[in-house]
Amino acid sequence: MDKQKSVQELDEVVVRFSGDSGDGMQLTGTLFADASALFGNDVSTFPDYPSEIRAPQGTIGGVSGFQVHFGNRKVNTPGDYCDVLVAMNPAALKANAKWVKRGGLIIVDADQFNEKGYQRAGYKTFDAVSELNLQDYKLIFAPITNLTKESLKDSGLDNKSITRSKNMFALGMVYYIFDRPLNFTEKFFEKKFAKKPEVVEANKKVLRDGFNYAANIQAIPSTYKVKQATNLPKGKYRNINGNTATAWGLIAAAEKAGLPLFCGSYPITPATEILIELAKRKDLGVKTLQAEDEIAGICTAIGASYAGNFAVTTTSGPGLSLKSEAMGLAVMTELPLVIVDVQRGGPSTGLPTKTEQSDLMQALWGRNGEAPMVVIAASTPSNCFDYAFMAGKIAMEHMTPVLLLTDGYIANGSEPWRIPSMKDYPEIKPPIVPDGTEGYMPYARDDKRLARGWAFPGKKGIAHRVGGLEKDFLKGSVSHDPINHQRMVDIRAAKVQRVQEFIPEQQVIGDPEGDLLVIGWGGTYGHLYDAVNEMRASGKKVSLCHFNYINPLPKNTRDIFAKFKKLLVCELNMGQFANYLRMNVQEFNYLQYNKVQGLPFTVAELVEMFNQILEEK
Repeated sequence: MDKQKSVQELDEVVVRFSGDSGDGMQLTGTLFADASALFGNDVSTFPDYPSEIRAPQGTIGGVSGFQVHFGNRKVNTPGDYCDVLVAMNPAALKANAKWVKRGGLIIVDADQFNEKGYQRAGYKTFDAVSELNLQDYKLIFAPITNLTKESLKDSGLDNKSITRSKNMFALGMVYYIFDRPLNFTEKFFEKKFAKKPEVVEANKKVLRDGFNYAANIQAIPSTYKVKQATNLPKGKYRNINGNTATAWGLIAAAEKAGLPLFCGSYPITPATEILIELAKRKDLGVKTLQAEDEIAGICTAIGASYAGNFAVTTTSGPGLSLKSEAMGLAVMTELPLVIVDVQRGGPSTGLPTKTEQSDLMQALWGRNGEAPMVVIAASTPSNCFDYAFMAGKIAMEHMTPVLLLTDGYIANGSEPWRIPSMKDYPEIKPPIVPDGTEGYMPYARDDKRLARGWAFPGKKGIAHRVGGLEKDFLKGSVSHDPINHQRMVDIRAAKVQRVQEFIPEQQVIGDPEGDLLVIGWGGTYGHLYDAVNEMRASGKKVSLCHFNYINPLPKNTRDIFAKFKKLLVCELNMGQFANYLRMNVQEFNYLQYNKVQGLPFTVAELVEMFNQILEEK
């Protein structure tokens, strides 16, 4: 390292990698996040994909980004604004300049800032600094493409492969700036390209050359050091995203129940990776079926549940619409089933790669007839594991379908996860009917949960009928009796409501009473938590009530709300949870703060809104 350069110590840093969708920004950001996590920092990430499969090269619509927030203490969000932006072309700079902190560092690939690059990105001039008002920022125009070609000219790789390696040159530069070790990434190359040693050596060389280039140029006067996080609970950690955590939580539930796991799904962004992760685990007895469509996916899962499997199906908003009739079938037959909905921007195809919380009403009521369903929501990438596990536990023990909501932000985002010991997780005891049970009635229920027994087919003495027609209150045979229908509607609703006795009471973060209670649910947790903490640090009487259990609501919800002067519901939709609360906890006035931009909240905008609400009489 150049001894003339100073080293500054920081508590936390936000880095954003951006470029064309073919520039490998997702891999670059992931490698940087993994290296930081393995180094010992706490990490939160935000991948930002273009919605089009392949937008025109060099255009704003084709820009792909990956933001990494790492620090020496608990990190709850990927950060509002970045300290360092890496922009691989003019479009990436134009799309992301507004997200750089004033005076921040911007590294660009100077080789792409030519007439063609400017025109494709829609610039009015050929001067990005003036047009984007970047005079107050530290800019490094590095010839990354040409330096990559020079680095690998003797590698034996073709020109296309060499050019594609420029992201590793940029990554090497950022590793130098933040004193990141190279060995974690080099081991990744060795594992991923084990059968292509020439590719391993080429990637290692260009990574090191990027590192050395940054060390030698005078445009980087300082490097920065972020120490290891010291306030995290002790244990063995790994970096995990929400989709992987969801898959593993489902596997854990199957293991605790002692039943095989079956997943019938149709691939859909951003839920596909759950199916992919489950398909890898045949060694754990997981069975997966990539069905021909969404309807087939859920119907195969219902069939598997009837046959004695812990059954799940995964989807996103448009797919949830298609599954609605079959979800009604699962309600009618009272079979355990977990439906995972990874929410994305809508309506219709909408914004497939962007985040939103706009499926809540569909999750609660998107079925014909009176078909209540348990609805729960995960709130961080890592606790997708816990709520997937709980969804399975509730589904199997209460003999009911459960809808688990995540969203694109936490599904694709990642953070360090302390690997748990399964002995710390509760048992799952489905009400399986023993072979040869005398006097078996398919819809006889236990008094505690109102759950019917789970009778597997082919067993002696417990043959029974299931289907989509209304059932007799006990026998399960088809019934058109009006009074019986009323009884069945009532008991199915009561069974879902009874789940309230088996979920934890709602917690408040902050004081149990005050001037403002911020209410959220699902993936907005990290931003709301940091914003409320910032308010509390400034002496404001603000607390957070963040919901994971939606239907039924925790039984102390009303008591919590009564102790605050103002209630503000913050969500990434136009007010779905606020309206749900107005229906169920009617005596309170609910203020709303809503955002539907395909992006998570920023802490800054939340703090501004909280202050505004407190000042209003």
